[in-house]
Amino acid sequence: MLVAIVVGVLVVAGVNRRAAAPAVFRAPQPDIAGAFSQVGFQILSPAGMAVSPAEGCVLAADTPEQRATGLMTVTDLGSYAGMVFRYQEDTDGSFYMKNTPMPLSIAWFDGQGRYVSSTDMDPCGNVDSCPLYGPEGPYRTALEVPQGQLADLGVQEGSRLVLQGDCRTPVTR
Repeated sequence: MLVAIVVGVLVVAGVNRRAAAPAVFRAPQPDIAGAFSQVGFQILSPAGMAVSPAEGCVLAADTPEQRATGLMTVTDLGSYAGMVFRYQEDTDGSFYMKNTPMPLSIAWFDGQGRYVSSTDMDPCGNVDSCPLYGPEGPYRTALEVPQGQLADLGVQEGSRLVLQGDCRTPVTR
């Protein structure tokens, strides 16, 4: 009898899990959606053509406090493709993954949105000796996405990042 009850519970849990599969537009985590603004973006190919997906939405870290926090503790971006870190002037500062559980890829773009370089970054936990990840030259904007998704967005040498001011089309995965 106990075995039948356990099997029944597991079957119902499995059915509920399938029914709760993520929808195309998942709600962002309230703590990250409220802490940052959002901005629309588009990636242009080296030839200047929009790359698929042509438009998307990212969280924006514009203040020193927001940039210092970034995606720390975030495990789910919801419908956001990632996060952009925007600077008013050229910088060459490095990034690190302290308290960031999600492996990320980062691409840096200059003041005209032109690709500078990119790399993958791995979580390092809550330690002060996390590796630093730096660009190959000065940049104004850095784009962080879940590791491996830069290519899916069309980010490559010669591409350009265009920030559009609003989120018209959430990126779907």
